[in-house]
Amino acid sequence: MNQKAEALCHGAATIVNAIAYGKGAAFGVDLWTKAEVRLTSDPGIIEGEITSDPNESKILIEKAVQRVFRYFGVEEKFGAKVRTRSNIPVAKGLKSSSAAANSITLASVAALGKKLDPLEIINLGVDAAFEAKVTVTGAFDDACASYFGGIVVSDNSRRQIIKHTSIPEDLTILFHVPSKKAYTCDSDVKRLRSAKPLVKIAYEEALKGNYWASLTLNGLIYSSAIGYNTVVAMDALEAGALAAGLCGKGPTVTAVVPPGKVSSVKAALRNHEGQILKTRVNHEQAKVVEI
Repeated sequence: MNQKAEALCHGAATIVNAIAYGKGAAFGVDLWTKAEVRLTSDPGIIEGEITSDPNESKILIEKAVQRVFRYFGVEEKFGAKVRTRSNIPVAKGLKSSSAAANSITLASVAALGKKLDPLEIINLGVDAAFEAKVTVTGAFDDACASYFGGIVVSDNSRRQIIKHTSIPEDLTILFHVPSKKAYTCDSDVKRLRSAKPLVKIAYEEALKGNYWASLTLNGLIYSSAIGYNTVVAMDALEAGALAAGLCGKGPTVTAVVPPGKVSSVKAALRNHEGQILKTRVNHEQAKVVEI
């Protein structure tokens, strides 16, 4: 048994938000979360620390470790001290919960000296996210894109990957991140689900491989349903982005930018209040980085 392990998982961005239709799509981005899990001899006591955002709730940490311990039948034997750090802003629609659940679950499994299939690890994290009430759909699409990288199209209700493919490496991803936070648990789910027929169209475009048209359409639909102004996304498109739209339930807007257009799109985003994050697509799978 290993007493301690650290795991790393990258972030993801929305193509199709699964709240309305139960099916979604997402792609991996080169943001990251690391989780260090140290086993203790205090059964049932799980202490969490989020070093990059100390005021955030630790409940996802507790639920993820508990899920792993119950899976292996060691909840009466161990406790844990968990520390996470991340460059993914919390409660901005940037899949911070999926990346955290994946990295905590993977590190917990490794600390016990065990191994699991990636989908088993992802599903334990999704279960923990449900239990912690940080997700409406389980965010299976986000969790898979975060864990595996690339583009994932999924049926969240069945926890089934429908399609997994790569993304051109020369694309730049720009996020416009307003200061306001938006927690998934506060979403008006009934209102969002009223957009189901339109979101179905966006999902079908993703299935056809029209990922960037799907992303933009999805963003327009959910922005309208939630009440966000679409001007940030439209300005990014006008400046040369291949796609632009709301990430998750917002308030962050994703812009997918081809070579030669990064400066113009960034200048357009700077006209609006908020932070701009620049990153790349990610194809690297989540991994244990230290035992």
